[in-house]
Amino acid sequence: MGDFDRVGIDGGAADGTDFSAEFASERIVAAGADELERAAEAALRPRRLDEFVGQSVVRDQLSLVLQAALARGNAPEHVLLSGPPGLGKTTLAMIIASELGASLRVTSGPAIQHAGDLAAVLSSLEEGEVLFIDEIHRLARPAEELLYMAMEDFRVDVVVGKGAGASAIPLSLPPFTAVGATTRAGLLPAPLRDRFGFTGHLDFYSADELERVLVRSAGLLGVVLDPDAASEIAGRSRGTPRIANRLLRRVRDWAQVRGDGGLDLRAARAALEVYEVDPIGLDRLDRAVLTALCTRFAGGPVGLATLAVTVGEESETVETVAEPYLVREGLLGRTPRGRVATPAAWAHLGLTPPRAEGTLFDG
Repeated sequence: MGDFDRVGIDGGAADGTDFSAEFASERIVAAGADELERAAEAALRPRRLDEFVGQSVVRDQLSLVLQAALARGNAPEHVLLSGPPGLGKTTLAMIIASELGASLRVTSGPAIQHAGDLAAVLSSLEEGEVLFIDEIHRLARPAEELLYMAMEDFRVDVVVGKGAGASAIPLSLPPFTAVGATTRAGLLPAPLRDRFGFTGHLDFYSADELERVLVRSAGLLGVVLDPDAASEIAGRSRGTPRIANRLLRRVRDWAQVRGDGGLDLRAARAALEVYEVDPIGLDRLDRAVLTALCTRFAGGPVGLATLAVTVGEESETVETVAEPYLVREGLLGRTPRGRVATPAAWAHLGLTPPRAEGTLFDG
């Protein structure tokens, strides 16, 4: 299997597993979130579409879908939201329910192991409810097939009995709106994708959009954020609001404990230096990979296993946690012969690349 087949740019594994949440508690710049992180985010989430910053195309399109459905008095078509973690898919699902004045039922692909698990959720839905399925690409195949029927015909077949004596009893469902979220849209089978009437892809945020997110979040946290500090934090947030808000909370902590309470440029730089987040958002692991690649292997190419051993990490960690952002920022390249450092990587580290080509170090 080639380098380009195993991991997508969002850092998910080939089987659809998203490792970002696993490392969220270890890396301040991880785009994923664990339960504690999600609890901290809850107070900062916008409640309406007009409060949601960024994603202007998706926001406008979704607004039309919801307003038209409300005008007709019908449940809107099913919605699929795709994109890297931390960009607001869960928040948009909550906003959809809020805009419709409906309840939100939340589950996830990994939590539904059997078709019966999904049938129990679907049969308890009330008319007009919004069913949010996070990581929908990780649904078990029997559950997928049950969801097809539920989304299209608003019914499920409940199997009673076992073996030759089993029978299927059709159960009607009230109209509902399914909202699926995925970081790996390509892993969704075509029959499931086709049942979503609206698909929105969320892109990484610009620095200006992240500054607006930070100013809004600072207000909700009850702190005053200087414009220079907002710009500094935004530039280190890897285009991701979740990371921006996390860094903002750490800067607030530093200002409270070691500063004078003000969130100014000095506080932002000092706090992010403590947490080892550099001016373009690289952390210790990112810099260790680039430094090893440049100083130990003359810029590569070098095999993944050898590079991972050099930085003292597992190959999977380097491949799924560090590489996606380094590739996206043009600092690292993955070639059939191995990993290579780009001119931008040498420049960022303040190093001069060798004139001669590097040697291949097989992993």
